[in-house]
Amino acid sequence: MRYLVTAEEMKRYDANSINQLGVPGMVLMERAALSAREVVLDRLGVAKAGSSFIKSVDDAAAVRVLIMAGVGNNGGDGLALGRLLGELGCQVEIWLVGDKAKASDQWRSQWKILQAYDIMCSDTPAFTEYTILVDALFGVGLSREVGGLYREAVERFNQLQGYKLALDVPSGIDSDTGTVLGCAVRADETVTFGFCKRGLVLYPGCEYAGKVVVGEIGINERSFLGEPPGMFCLDSLTEWLPARDPYGNKSTFGKVLLVAGSDKMAGAAVLAARAAYRSGAGMVKVVTDASNREILQGAVPEALFGVYADLADSLSWADVIVIGSGLGQEKGARKCLAQVLTDSNCPLVIDADGLNLLAADDRLWELVVTRTSAHGRQVTRQVVLTPHVGELSRLTGVDIPKLKKNLAFHGLELSRRLGAIVVAKDARTFVCCQGKPVCVNLWGNSGMATAGSGDVLAGILGGLLAQSQTCQESAFETVCLGVGVHAQAGDMAAREKGEHGCMAGDIAEAVAAVLRNKKRI
Repeated sequence: MRYLVTAEEMKRYDANSINQLGVPGMVLMERAALSAREVVLDRLGVAKAGSSFIKSVDDAAAVRVLIMAGVGNNGGDGLALGRLLGELGCQVEIWLVGDKAKASDQWRSQWKILQAYDIMCSDTPAFTEYTILVDALFGVGLSREVGGLYREAVERFNQLQGYKLALDVPSGIDSDTGTVLGCAVRADETVTFGFCKRGLVLYPGCEYAGKVVVGEIGINERSFLGEPPGMFCLDSLTEWLPARDPYGNKSTFGKVLLVAGSDKMAGAAVLAARAAYRSGAGMVKVVTDASNREILQGAVPEALFGVYADLADSLSWADVIVIGSGLGQEKGARKCLAQVLTDSNCPLVIDADGLNLLAADDRLWELVVTRTSAHGRQVTRQVVLTPHVGELSRLTGVDIPKLKKNLAFHGLELSRRLGAIVVAKDARTFVCCQGKPVCVNLWGNSGMATAGSGDVLAGILGGLLAQSQTCQESAFETVCLGVGVHAQAGDMAAREKGEHGCMAGDIAEAVAAVLRNKKRI
């Protein structure tokens, strides 16, 4: 897993490193400049930094670098980088933007050092041809729109030709949310320091950041001092997959009950059932409208079949229940959801129409919150909700534009209100659970924005939860895994079919290939 930090968290870890661990701020700044220099040299094809360029670059003087530097610590990183590149023989020009009288202390120290070096500095640079253009205008923590001379500088910077490298965060991008604050630098690459900032992986910030490299500068997990970041992403699924018992049988790998599909509407149930099987479930039973029998038995002959009138008999059979896909919102659908909430005590995934029913009915909402059984007893099942932004808006009463500005926050708020795991789905999907850091999924593509994709995710979650025989402590990790499997299956399907031609059935069938050859925990 990889931590994703806010500006506040990064500032706290920076201060902890300086004040508690004893690493001088100027040392951290110098390390930041050194890590940025390595990125520049890698771009130029130089294998290793040294006192001068090696064979890969025949003429260092032909490398022209423009550094747009503000007067804060990010600008100080830029000044230090300019000095280091100048020492290697590059032609470096520093474009100063801002009032030096308002400069930070570390910026002033770097400026004083720079005076001993033959580096051009001006607030009106030549704007000729450049090999590398470095954005060191703003760092983390920018919270207001870019205006005035800073906006002019960003717009002029974007117009210049050359490879654009941003230091820490592209100037104009909110480092917490990825929002564009009026205007922003469009970088080809960003070298960020210590930990990756959230805004570099969230939309639209990730489109401005380009390739993201994390530079090691001496701020690491020791700097947390007991307060780790509130968000992370997975870089690999390998260590998160549930074990497969070589002596197991179909019951060993879990029984998934799907309550899905309305009158002659079997598609969602078919997709969810296939996904549950492809993710490794031992048995899947679909309880649906009687009219769907022939379609389901033809499309998924492996699945058991039941009708809504016999739902009670199936509840005790299940290890996991998934309800809502294609269920509809009629009176009978509400009755099914109420029955599941009152008469079952196993992990429960509520998707699609199940979420809409929940949003419209205070009694159903109360049953999720109180976990009350039909006999008045408290139950301990884990509940997972999988809303897209429209469904989340109905569940929270928050309008969609506001939700999309900070989806993780609102997903976590709903998790706290219901005591449930919330999978808040959008171009970036967040897994939110009270008392846990938020997991953001960085896999996936536009081809997954297709009807039925959510039904596939619901089936995957059911299949994985059934295999883990989960307890509340491990359910969060299993859901994070399921979201990642779904997204990687979408990427695999898009590689084969193209993003335009990707269908939900392609995603379901790709699940098996994603899990193939993965190691178990």
